[in-house]
Amino acid sequence: MDAPTAFAFVIGMLLLGRALGAARLLPESAPDALNAVVLNVCLPASVLLHAPALSPSWDLLRIAAVPWLLLVASVGLVLALARALRWDGPTTAVLLLAVPLGNTAFLGYPLVSALLGEAAMAPAVVHDQFGTFLVLSTFGLAVVAHYGHGARPTPAQVALRVLRFPPFIALLLALTVAPDAWPAPVEAALRRLADALLPLVTLAIGMQVRLRLPREHVAPLAIGLVAKLLLLPALALALAAPLGLAGAAREAVVLQAAMPTMITAMALAAGARLAPALGAALVGYGIVLSIALLPLWVWLLR
Repeated sequence: MDAPTAFAFVIGMLLLGRALGAARLLPESAPDALNAVVLNVCLPASVLLHAPALSPSWDLLRIAAVPWLLLVASVGLVLALARALRWDGPTTAVLLLAVPLGNTAFLGYPLVSALLGEAAMAPAVVHDQFGTFLVLSTFGLAVVAHYGHGARPTPAQVALRVLRFPPFIALLLALTVAPDAWPAPVEAALRRLADALLPLVTLAIGMQVRLRLPREHVAPLAIGLVAKLLLLPALALALAAPLGLAGAAREAVVLQAAMPTMITAMALAAGARLAPALGAALVGYGIVLSIALLPLWVWLLR
């Protein structure tokens, strides 16, 4: 699937999901069911399909370093702006999650494959699993606990959540016991499951997305979108050369950094009653704007 076809497909599935949600033809729990299938079946299949090509090396560490460096920059920026603009705790918490955490799995895997090709998938998996996922499982949970006044997870609880995450289990299997090349029937089955990722997740997102713009959140929303969709990928591009990333690895980390805000992170914030309207707006507008901006980043990279 080439880039124009991929984005036309994404737009079509988002509109279909929005129509299904508006018409209430499916139960309200349908997006949760679709996301569960993606999380427990499609994402692990995609990891098992692409990650065996990876081999433990310093190259992996250089790729994985990018999202963690972006996290440091994001936290510094958000806390400085929160102090200067006098944001309340919930607004600050949502921006701390929304800026560094992108949709690098649900949207990242299929869009990286469509826009950059199969060669970029292995570094995209590293960026997501050793970067975004671990940031969510550690920093993300700590932010929600701190600003939501909940019980802070212990290191043991955090480690257990990481180890139980199906795509992470698939990654460990891919890096340890999986063969370098799967037998043809297994590869075909994994590819079919991985190919279901894009239609399922875009349909679920379309059913959930909200584009309403609360007045009190205009400034944080605009700042969050600019930081997530423009500043972070620009910083990732700047980091590529010092880290020695080139070719598919360079392209993958920049495009992953340009992905819109992670839906799961905003769901965690909403569950803790941390500015849910702002989180929903960041997700909705971020997806819409990324449809226009991601092809521009691909053009810039090439």
